[in-house]
Amino acid sequence: MSRLLIKGGNELNGEVTVKAAKNAVLPILAATLLTEDKCEIENVPHITDISNMLKILETLGSKVRFEDNVITVDNANVNKHNVPNDLAKELRSSFFLLGPILGRMHRAVVAYPGGCDIGVRPLDIHIKGLREMGIGVEESHGMMYCDGSRLKGANVLLDFPSVGATENLMMAAALAKGKTRIANAAKEPEITDLQNFINAMGGKVNGAGSSIIEVEGVQKLHGCTYRPIPDRIVAGTLLIAGGVCGGKVTVKGAVREHLEPLLFNLNKCTCFIDSRGDKISVISQARPRNLDKFETQPYPGFPTDLQSQMMVMMAVSEGTGVIVENIFETRFRIVRELIKMGAKITVKDRTAVIRGVKALEGAAVSAMDLRGGAALVIAGAKAEGYTTVDGVEHIDRGYESIETLFTLLGAEVKRLR
Repeated sequence: MSRLLIKGGNELNGEVTVKAAKNAVLPILAATLLTEDKCEIENVPHITDISNMLKILETLGSKVRFEDNVITVDNANVNKHNVPNDLAKELRSSFFLLGPILGRMHRAVVAYPGGCDIGVRPLDIHIKGLREMGIGVEESHGMMYCDGSRLKGANVLLDFPSVGATENLMMAAALAKGKTRIANAAKEPEITDLQNFINAMGGKVNGAGSSIIEVEGVQKLHGCTYRPIPDRIVAGTLLIAGGVCGGKVTVKGAVREHLEPLLFNLNKCTCFIDSRGDKISVISQARPRNLDKFETQPYPGFPTDLQSQMMVMMAVSEGTGVIVENIFETRFRIVRELIKMGAKITVKDRTAVIRGVKALEGAAVSAMDLRGGAALVIAGAKAEGYTTVDGVEHIDRGYESIETLFTLLGAEVKRLR
């Protein structure tokens, strides 16, 4: 397994262009199953989550090509309805293949999915919604068997605005008979992107971005070429790195509206934000001031996927701050690793109290999950001396060559095979 070797202490300066969002591309790739025609998805990063999704599509009968950051999917010969157990365990997003497989094949067999160990993330919300749409669901020995022969539009109220459940139901409803109304839907930009992709294929979806989404089922969808939204989490990670290490970091291609909660908090930490067109810059010339308190929330609140990165910033800021994690109960696994580097953090339940220190020290640390791993790279870039980060396979799930991204900004990060 590879590791990252980081020499800390460099100020970060430069510009990086972000590619399409992992959390937008994955459901869009799943949604291509809704048509027999070819689809082209542009500006896609080479990351392992996407590679695993493509492997799953191929096992279902899809013909896939991934060249020059463009994915072409031809689903004319899709004839299978079961997602292999070994692949499902590698990818959390495999579960929302249920919706499009049921819409296309009217039956599905899916293993319980894997992904990062960041909390329980129950699937009950998905199952309840699918059952309300007339789908029979039986669970046995870690597998889910679904009968979609009676798939129909329905009024569905989600117990929580789950992103995955919202996407699953949107895709199942796209080819269902009648109208589906999803209440308490997730509002994330990736939901709107999925709506726009389905509509580009000839679907009838509206309301994404609000708490009510309506889907009028159609008989058939056609292929299209589509460019997903840029990755707000990758962009946010790099902007936070600029705030932590000092200098001027510019992210090109990001959408400011998608990053407002982060930019608001960076500004409170005394970072200067400069936004012009599709470029966002963070300028930091002094030690940041700690946030009194912030909480993770569903969009448009502060994203849980940027919480670990902000914890690193708070760890080196002046004063004491508090983080409340409301989404995933084990998002604080990074704390043990940061303490190895000299951070002063105390955790109780879902609350972390961070007393800022003037400097972190290089250490041997381990990435426990995707976003925590990226946060450790930021910590290593800031720390005095050398830091090694193992568990890089977690980081590779969502960042295309993270060492290259940081090197472009002036950090010293090398991958050791």
